[in-house]
Amino acid sequence: MSNKINPKRREPTAAPTAVATNTSSSTGSSAGNTSSANTSSSSSSSLSSAGGGDAGMSADLTSLFECPVCFDYVLPPILQCSSGHLVCVSCRSKLTCCPTCRGPLANIRNLAMEKVASNVKFPCKHSGYGCTASLVYTEKTEHEETCECRPYLCPCPGASCKWQGPLDLVMQHLMMSHKSITTLQGEDIVFLATDINLPGAVDWVMMQSCFGHHFMLVLEKQEKYDGHQQFFAIVQLIGSRKEAENFVYRLELNGNRRRLTWEAMPRSIHEGVASAIHNSDCLVFDTSIAQLFADNGNLGINVTISLV
Repeated sequence: MSNKINPKRREPTAAPTAVATNTSSSTGSSAGNTSSANTSSSSSSSLSSAGGGDAGMSADLTSLFECPVCFDYVLPPILQCSSGHLVCVSCRSKLTCCPTCRGPLANIRNLAMEKVASNVKFPCKHSGYGCTASLVYTEKTEHEETCECRPYLCPCPGASCKWQGPLDLVMQHLMMSHKSITTLQGEDIVFLATDINLPGAVDWVMMQSCFGHHFMLVLEKQEKYDGHQQFFAIVQLIGSRKEAENFVYRLELNGNRRRLTWEAMPRSIHEGVASAIHNSDCLVFDTSIAQLFADNGNLGINVTISLV
C-alpha cells in the first residue's frame, strides 16, 4: 500500500523552522551573606516534624516554599530579601525589588529554609497531568525532564504549531489541525515522497496505523553541513518511550539492484526527532544517493513496523 506524500517547504529562520501547509489528501545562584534572620517561627517549628512521613504535614510545608510571582517552588540555594521574603531563582533574576514588601533584594542565604527543604517531598510539576510522584528537591528537576506525564508537544516537524496536551488528545489534534497528513493502515507500507529535487529545506510527513498504535513517518531534507544537503528519515510513535520499546521499524530503499536499509526502535513523540536527526541516529543519505533510488523525482521508502 502506498500513497504520494507532497513536500512541505521549511522557511529558514533563526528560530526553529516553520512548516507550510501542503495539499496532500487526508484520511484521517550565587550565595552572598548567610543568615537565618527573619525566618518565621512556623518554619522553624515545622523542621523537627518535616521528616516524619506525614503526607498532610509535607503538603503544608511545601506551601511555605511557593514563589509569590510564579507559584513554583523556591528550592535551594534559597535567598531572601532583608525582611525574610523568598522568591525563586528564575523570577529573582527578572526583579529589581522584593515582590512582597517592595524592599531591596539581598544576597542573604536562608539556611533554615534550606534545611527544611531537604526534609520535604515536593510534588512533580506535572501533577495536573496525572503524575503522583513526590520527590526530594535534589531529584525533582531530573524527574520532571523525563516524566511520562508531562504534556506532549505537537509531533509535526517545524515550529509553527505550539499545541501541547495529554497523550490521548494528540491524534485528535493531528486530525483537526493537520488534516493534510495522510494516514495509511498496515504494518508494511510504502512512503512515497514527491518532488524530492525541490531546493532548500523540505519535509514530508505521513501517518501509519498498525498494532493499535499510530506512527509518524518523517523525511526531512536539510543542509546539515555547508553546501551539502542530506535526507533524514525516521519513525516516531504517538506514545510513550515505554510503549516504543515494544516496536522496531525498518526503512528500506530499493531500486536499480541496490538496497539501503535502517532498523531501529521508534522514537517516542516525548523525545521528538530533532535530536536524532542532529546525531544522525536515523536513515541518512545525501542527494546523490537519493537519485539512485528515485523515479522521476519521487522517492519510495518501504516502511515496516514489527513487534519486538
